[in-house]
Formats: sequence, C-alpha cells, structure tokens
Amino acid sequence: GEGIRCPPRGWDNKRLAIKCLQHSCLRGHHTADWRKMEVLAEKRHDNGGMIEYTDILAAAQRLQGHLLRTPCVASQTLSDITGAQVFLKFENLQFTASFKERGACNKLAQLTPEQSARGVIAMSAGNHAQGVAYHAQRLGLHAVIVMPRFTPGVKVERTRGFGAEVILHGDTLEEARSHAFALADRRHLTFVHPYDDEAIIAGQGTVALEMLEDVPDLDTLVVAIGGGGLISGMATVARALRPTMEVVGVQTVRFPAMFNAVKDTHHPQGTSTIAEGIAVGTPGRIPMDIIRQRVDDLVLVDEGDIEQALVMLLEVEKTLVEGAGAVGLAALLKYPERFKGKRVGLVLCGGNIDPLLLAAIIERGMVRAGRLARIRVGARDVPGSLARITAMVAEAGANIEEVHHQRAFTTLSAQNAEIELVVQTRGHAHVADVLGVLRQAGFDAQLG
Repeated sequence: GEGIRCPPRGWDNKRLAIKCLQHSCLRGHHTADWRKMEVLAEKRHDNGGMIEYTDILAAAQRLQGHLLRTPCVASQTLSDITGAQVFLKFENLQFTASFKERGACNKLAQLTPEQSARGVIAMSAGNHAQGVAYHAQRLGLHAVIVMPRFTPGVKVERTRGFGAEVILHGDTLEEARSHAFALADRRHLTFVHPYDDEAIIAGQGTVALEMLEDVPDLDTLVVAIGGGGLISGMATVARALRPTMEVVGVQTVRFPAMFNAVKDTHHPQGTSTIAEGIAVGTPGRIPMDIIRQRVDDLVLVDEGDIEQALVMLLEVEKTLVEGAGAVGLAALLKYPERFKGKRVGLVLCGGNIDPLLLAAIIERGMVRAGRLARIRVGARDVPGSLARITAMVAEAGANIEEVHHQRAFTTLSAQNAEIELVVQTRGHAHVADVLGVLRQAGFDAQLG
C-alpha cells in the first residue's frame, strides 16, 4: 500500500510509466501481469510521438504534492439554466490561477541535471509565463520569460515576483517568440513551449484524471482550445478510461485556428478577444494530431456568449474566471439542445483577468439582463420638467445612475430638450414599467 515517491529529476516518461503500472497492478487495480504492461509501455513510448495514457499517469505522480488538487463539483443552478447536469473543475484556484502550472511543473521535473543548471526560457503574455516562473523558482531553476511589450504591467510584475528574468521584446507574440528561440540558442536554455510539447500535454491531461476520479460517469467533457495542449491531454485520458465519452473543444469565433485546421474551414481570424488566453493564431502540431484522432467535435462561441458565461459564473458560483475560463459554459448556453440531459464536465481553466476589463464585462452583462438601461425622454424645456421625470422614475422603483440634459445635439424642436437617463432596474419587465409610467404622463420616452 505504499505510494510511489516523486522521482528524481531527469527520469523519463517510460521508466516512470512502467513503475506506475507495476504499482497499480500490485495494488489490485489491474489484473493483467505487470510484465506484459511493461512491454506495452515500452511500445507506446517507442511509437514516435503521440502521448498515451501512461504518460499522463506518470505526470500525475510527478505532480503529487506540487500543486493543488482542485475540486470538481456539481452546479445545480447552472444545470437548471442549461438543461445539462453541469460539473465544474475549478482550475482557477491554482496558485497562479490557471491549469498551466500542471504542464510547466511536469516539464521542469523532467529536465536533466545539465538542463537544470543552464535554466529555461518561455514566451508568454499570461498564464504560461507565471506557471513556468513559479515552478522554476520552487525547483531552484533560473527562468527567462520573454513577453511582448504590450503585456499588462500587472502580469509583468507578477512574473518578476516569482524570480524570473523578464524580457520585454516585440509588438506581437510572434516577434516575442522568435526572440525567445534566438535567446534559447544563444544562452543554451531549454525552451518550454506553452502547448506543442508532449510533457506539457501530459501535465495538462491530469485535469481529466482528477475529474473522472471525482465524477466517473461524466458523459461529455467541454474544453477550451487555444494551442490545444489541455484538450489533447484530457482527450487522451477520456479515450483510455471512458472510450464512449464525448470530448468537445471550444474556440472563439475570433481565433478559430484549430477549428479551421481540423474541420478544413476558412473562418477569418480577428485581432482581439476577451478570451485572450486562447487567442492563438497557429495551432500546435502535436495537439492537432491528437485532436484529430481523439476529440469528437469542435464548436465556436462569440464574444457575447463568453461575456454572458463569465458574468453568470461570477453571480451564480461566486467564482472569478477569465474569458478563456468561461468558454465551456458559453458553449452550453449557445448550444443547449446539443448538451441537454447529459452529465457535462467543464474546466474553469483560468482566473487571471484585468480588473478594468472585468468591470466593463459586468456592466455590459447588466445591460443585457435589463438591470441597467438607458432611457431617452423628450420634454418641454421649462423649469420643473426634469424634476417631474426623475420623480416618476423614482416612484417606479428605478435608481438613476446618470443624467444628461441635451439641448443642442437633438432633432427635437428648439423649445424641447432630450433628457438621457441611465437607470438601474430589476430586469426587462421593470424597464417596460418605467417607460409606461413616463408615457402615461405624456412624455415621449424611448429605450436606448
């Protein structure tokens, strides 16, 4: 019954996978002879590339005790809203608020002594940078992180806070990536790719191991896709443990690179998205091969879907996610019939969001829900008109947030003025009530 200790740095996947399989057999989890499983593990690792379930088992052993085993729990309210049985995996609770820690830690734990002595380098404007910097600091490694010059200062300082050497270079991710590769060659550093790396993918796949341990009878996994590392690892676990489970990937319509590559479509690529964590223009080669074989479907969601999901998670679950962390729920909200009645696992993959962006998303969400409305009222420009209007709005139970009194910039007659009110209400029905009260009093009141 004694567990396997975390291996020395430098152990490869094959040796540790074999050890995991031996351990599982001895504990009675498998009935096959462990020597046969050893041969199987060797064959899998000699097949030239694609990761297997044994790689993810090995990663899980390496990660034990090095990061948080996040909860995976049911959400009754979201289930009622979507029509599916929703289970949430709270990866936004990791120390760096992202699942990216898993792949980074797994990669760094496998460095040789020579690689460890020289250090590592990564390119990222967000979660991958913090994951690599944090675990490099924990393991006593020197980390160089190349970030584009547009990276928000809060992310730069947080990454520096983990002891990393931060280099700001280039105005695009591509320029920063090219500089990172050049530095890696010049300084003999090991490059830690955010998604196109077997060790990274295996680390991310441990998310699915934990989810299926907590909720073994899930029907569907809905997973965000940027470069494809997370869904590749999770799909590998799903195919091994529950071959009939459906795995669905989600991308934003503004960055549909993997969707286009796998489905052979030609959706145009945008320039920005609130889901910047999955704003990847070029899909990973290794993840793409895995997705083609092990992922059942890919869907697209738009900005409004993501905003709605983000606000819903904040209100219902009292949990903060970034845009990429909300795309799974966005897919359920956009395609309710597709997931109706199924037991669906969602990964809240990150929680790093700019406060100003969050404030804007919350305010826009209130507008969509009818809890914040703009009402334009045409009235005679005489003393007391504004007082009458505001008094009626107050009597209707709405709270006035802003007032703009417009005389010059209006198409009304010179004797009239347009009063624009921004009011807090209880919903769309309440907005209609406020408009009704104003119109009954003879005012020309319009929404918007």
